[in-house]
Amino acid sequence: MQRTSPMLSYAAKAVGFLSGRGRMGGHRGRQSTLRRRAKVSGIGVHSGREVSITLHPAEAGTGVTFFRTHVEDGHDREIPATYRYVNATDFCTTVGVPGATVATVEHLLAALSALEVDNATVEIDGPEVPVMDGSAGDFIKAVDQAGVARLDAPLRTIKVIKPVRVEIGQSYAEFTPYNGRRIEVEIDFESPLVGRQQFAADIDSQTFRRDIARARTFGFLADVEALWARGLALGASLENAVVIGDDRVINPEGLRYADEFVRHKVLDAVGDLALAGAPILGRYHSYRGGHRLNVKALEALFADPSAYVMVEGQVRATVGAAELAAGVAVAAFQADAS
Repeated sequence: MQRTSPMLSYAAKAVGFLSGRGRMGGHRGRQSTLRRRAKVSGIGVHSGREVSITLHPAEAGTGVTFFRTHVEDGHDREIPATYRYVNATDFCTTVGVPGATVATVEHLLAALSALEVDNATVEIDGPEVPVMDGSAGDFIKAVDQAGVARLDAPLRTIKVIKPVRVEIGQSYAEFTPYNGRRIEVEIDFESPLVGRQQFAADIDSQTFRRDIARARTFGFLADVEALWARGLALGASLENAVVIGDDRVINPEGLRYADEFVRHKVLDAVGDLALAGAPILGRYHSYRGGHRLNVKALEALFADPSAYVMVEGQVRATVGAAELAAGVAVAAFQADAS
């Protein structure tokens, strides 16, 4: 990592340590960052490459930024984790600048967002965030290891004040006003093993940890060859994805939740909506959605200045919770519409 990187000279200006294991959805009007560094290593689900990320504290107002090292031209690059820098949403969410990209950012961003880490620098030595076990579980552990600290700067929140809706074919998503962070997702797959599922939750750290974080990405065994031909899913296995066969879930341990599929879609939505760059106070509902629809919904929200207001020092509303082994096969990752 280059010694000229701004994060190397940064000493976290933190006031009042908050343990990552404590109640993170409480009343606070200040921004937060990580208390110390934490490292996570694994393989990229699409690239199959080993990659390491190091989470660093960051100054107030900087948001979440990827610091991409080991770029082919030898020049490290910073990539803001905001919707303006999204350049692909086919099978995961990818952000990038000319000369460098980072793919599969959604699970990490979901963990940072749900645990209310407003500012962090993610140093990454490859083109894709490691998939780990296909969920956000390991990223939750990393944030817990690093700890979370408040900064002496007011929190900025995006408050939805009127409905905004987008449609792509049979899929749709919309933001509506709501006193909290609520996500409602409905999926509808032809496969009877998935079928039609719904899940809704007011997003806070406890709800995310208990009901959403451990839900794994999933895909269909029948689509493997097509993905391999596209150079995708090269690192996928039963260790990091739920694989759906013709008549059964292939994973010997089965599902973590009866409705793990829709819960993972909620996880993805939390991560994709984190690309707003600040917490969204509002209700987000999607039907047959995916990464593309989530990002399109963000674009539509910000394209209408009358649909939201930026609130500084807003107290976060805390609403109670709503209710393949190697050589066997590689999972297919469903693109957008379910």
